Amino acid sequence: MLRLEKMAPVRMRRVAIVAPRAALRDALVRVAEAGCVEIEAAVERSAGGGPDAPHTAPGSAARRLRASRTEPERAVLSAVPPDLDVLERAGRTDLLAGEAQLEERLGSAVQRGAVAALAGWCPAADVPAAAERLAGVGGALVPLRTPRGVEPPTLLRATGAVRRSFAGLVRTYGTVPYADLDPSVPAGVVYVVMFGVMFGDAGHGALLLLAGLLLRLGRPRRAEPLRGLWPFVIGAGLTSALAGVAYGEFFGPTGVLPVLWLNPLHNPIRLLTAAVGLGAVLLTVAYGAGIANRWREGGPSSALYALSGVAGAMLYLGLAVMGGALWLGHIGVLFAGAAIAGAGLVLAGSGLFAVTGGGPGGAVQVGVQLLDGVLRIGSNVVSFARLAAFGLTHAALGAIVWQGTTALARMGQAALLAAVALFVVGNALAFVLEALVAGVQALRLEFYELFSRVFETQGRPFRPWRLPVLNGDGPAATPPRGKVPDKEAT
Repeated sequence: MLRLEKMAPVRMRRVAIVAPRAALRDALVRVAEAGCVEIEAAVERSAGGGPDAPHTAPGSAARRLRASRTEPERAVLSAVPPDLDVLERAGRTDLLAGEAQLEERLGSAVQRGAVAALAGWCPAADVPAAAERLAGVGGALVPLRTPRGVEPPTLLRATGAVRRSFAGLVRTYGTVPYADLDPSVPAGVVYVVMFGVMFGDAGHGALLLLAGLLLRLGRPRRAEPLRGLWPFVIGAGLTSALAGVAYGEFFGPTGVLPVLWLNPLHNPIRLLTAAVGLGAVLLTVAYGAGIANRWREGGPSSALYALSGVAGAMLYLGLAVMGGALWLGHIGVLFAGAAIAGAGLVLAGSGLFAVTGGGPGGAVQVGVQLLDGVLRIGSNVVSFARLAAFGLTHAALGAIVWQGTTALARMGQAALLAAVALFVVGNALAFVLEALVAGVQALRLEFYELFSRVFETQGRPFRPWRLPVLNGDGPAATPPRGKVPDKEAT
C-alpha cells in the first residue's frame, strides 16, 4: 500500500537567489544550468516604484532576436557574456534567445545597493546542491518563509514507469493542488479496470497486450514517442482479457472460452447491476480521497463541511442506504439511511451558508447547491451503467461478426475465404471502434464522476528555468554560423 507521503507532491521551498550585482549574471547562468529553480516573473514598474523596483523592458538581446525574424529551435546560454553584435551577425538566434531570457530575469531582480535578489521556488531536496553551485560564484540560495495565502507550484513524483505513464491521465484533467495527494496510480488502475469492463474480449485484450509489449521494446521505431505509455496499454489489455475470460468472449462468442461469470447478451440486467455496484464502490473511494484532500487543504473543518468531504460522503452513504432499503423492502433501514443523509445535508448546508455571507440570498444559494449535490449523486451512480451498456455493445458487435462468419462458412468452400475476410475485417473494425469508445467513456467517468470529488481547485505546475549552457570563452561562446562548440552541458 502506498504511503500518503509517497503520494504527496514534491515538497517545495520558497527561496531567494542573492548575489552581488556584478556576479548576478554568473549566478543566473548556474541556476539555468541546474534547472531546479522556478524564478518568479517580473513585476511591472509602477509610477511610484522607485529606482529599485524591477522592470520588464525588453533588453538588447530580445530586440535583436525580434529583428532577426527567425524562430530559434532552442535557447542556450553562454557561460561568459557574449558579444551580441557577433551573435547577430552570425545568426546565432539560439544564443540570442538564451540571452533574452537572461535579460528578462536580470530585469526582475530587486536591487539594494551592491546586492541583487530574485524570489522563486525550488524542490526542498535540491536546495543544498543549488546553494553550493551558487556559492562558487559568490551567490547564495536563501530559504524563505512561504507567504500566507500563496500556494507553492506542484511537482509530482515521477518515479517508475507505471507512475509516469498514469500521470498523464491526471495532467489531462488539470494540475494537482500542492496540498493534495497525487492520485496518478490509483486513477490509472481505475481507468484500465473500467476500460476492460467495456472492452471485454480475451482476443482483443491479447492484441492490446501485444501492442504494449512492442511499445516496451521500442517497436516499431515510429511509435517511439508513445513508448512511455506501455504500462497503460498493457494494463488495458490485461483487464480486457480478464473481462473477456469472464464473459466467454474470444474475438466474439466463438466458443473457444467457456463463460465463467456471465454472457453480456444473455444477462444484461446482472451486468448492469454489477456496473452500478462497481460505480458505487469507486464513488466511495473518491469520497475518501476527497476527505483526505480537504483535510490537507484546510484542516478538519474543511474536511467536515465540504460536499466533497465528510458531509458529502454522509449524504452519499445515506442515499445509498435508502436506495438499498427500497430495493430490499426494509423500512427500518430506510429511516436509518434518511437520518444519515439528513445529517450530511445539515453539515454541508452549514459549511455552504458560512461562505455565502448569510441572509435570505445565502439561504437560497445553499438550497440550490444542496439540491444540485443530491441530484449529482444520483446521476453519478446511474452514469456507471454505461460500463454495462458499452460492454453489451462490444459483445453485440462480436456476435454480429461471428454470426456472419459462420453463415458464410456454411455456404461451402467457395465462401470460406469470404468468411475469413469478414471475421478479420469485422474484428478489426470492432477493435478500433470499441477501443475508441471505451477509452473516451472511461475518461469521462474518471473526470466527471470521480475527479470532481477528489479535487475542488487546481494548482499550478512547477516550471523551473532550465537552459543548456555553452562552456568556453570568447570564440568558443560565439562560434561562427554552422560551427558547434566543443563543450555543451545540459
